Amino acid sequence: MRIRTVLVGFGWSGREIWLPRLMASSDYEVVAAVDPDPVKREAFTAATDRPSFGGVDALRAEDADLALVASPNHLHAAIARRLLDRGLATFVEKPVCLTSAEADTLAEAERAGGGRLLAGSGCRYRADVRELTALAGELGHLRHIDLVWERARGVPRSQGWFTSRAEAGGGVLFDLGWHLLDVLETIAGPVAFDQVVASTSHDHVNDPRWTAAWRHDQPVPELDADVEDTVRGFLVTGSGLSVGLRASWAAHSASHDVTEIRVDGSDGSATLRTTFGFSPNREPRPRLSVVRRGRTSEVAIPAEPIGTEYTRQLDDLRDRLADPSARGSAIAGVRRIVGTIEALYAASATPLLPAGPVTTAAAT
Repeated sequence: MRIRTVLVGFGWSGREIWLPRLMASSDYEVVAAVDPDPVKREAFTAATDRPSFGGVDALRAEDADLALVASPNHLHAAIARRLLDRGLATFVEKPVCLTSAEADTLAEAERAGGGRLLAGSGCRYRADVRELTALAGELGHLRHIDLVWERARGVPRSQGWFTSRAEAGGGVLFDLGWHLLDVLETIAGPVAFDQVVASTSHDHVNDPRWTAAWRHDQPVPELDADVEDTVRGFLVTGSGLSVGLRASWAAHSASHDVTEIRVDGSDGSATLRTTFGFSPNREPRPRLSVVRRGRTSEVAIPAEPIGTEYTRQLDDLRDRLADPSARGSAIAGVRRIVGTIEALYAASATPLLPAGPVTTAAAT
């Protein structure tokens, strides 16, 4: 039986990522959409011939098997809580919530309401990440992991909410950083950090020359962003695993958008150089290399179309919906990631204000 799915949010993510993949899947049936914007509701109905609603209160648990939340960040937790309270299984794209307090609220809603919370970042389902993860298991004791995602020119606009701290929770750390931290757990398993040092900067977020033109965002009347465009962090777990994190929407050092993950172990080192996301300004192909005792070899990675990871994510979501033992597992991962993000912001000790110098690091 197909999974009757309601798409909650019909902005860029709902329209470009989720709807085409849901419609193309034999496992899912899109039955409705929810969006407060009547223009977006009309666009959804015109594209699918399915009904749309202005709010989730119109939904009943018996009318759908799954709600997929793709709304602006600040609405994720509130919408998910109401859906869970109604008993609806609810998948929330990243960032699932913006604070640890919101994570607690979602955990309680999952316990009390009967609906199951599902979450996850698409990047862990990429073929190149899966190859790196498998290779990491052959590197002995993991000692250090570097996580880097830099865009040459990629500040999102999205009518302003993406660069508003009140609506997005933060800047590039919530956007690209959440993906990187989720991939970290794919490679190293659940991690908790005892030491965190970080800095943030906002040199380009209010300069229109650094906008991600490929997203085709609506123009913003005024550039008044109050979030960071770059974050740099260094974290250490209680067991001694160290992690370097660097994410940027706008980097002078990059001629195109690059994601690089390096895993150092006691028996060798592996490096993946690729490009996450949908930007066309990307690496020509992913490359995975391994170094052991001074000898470097390249690992073949199958080519795949951009966005294939989200199709795989829907496959995994289907399987988790059928597995009752998965209840409660999503919120545990969400708590770890949002807690790490809170620690990085606290360590940077930076008021996120428009236009200013790079901040100095502070430690917790």
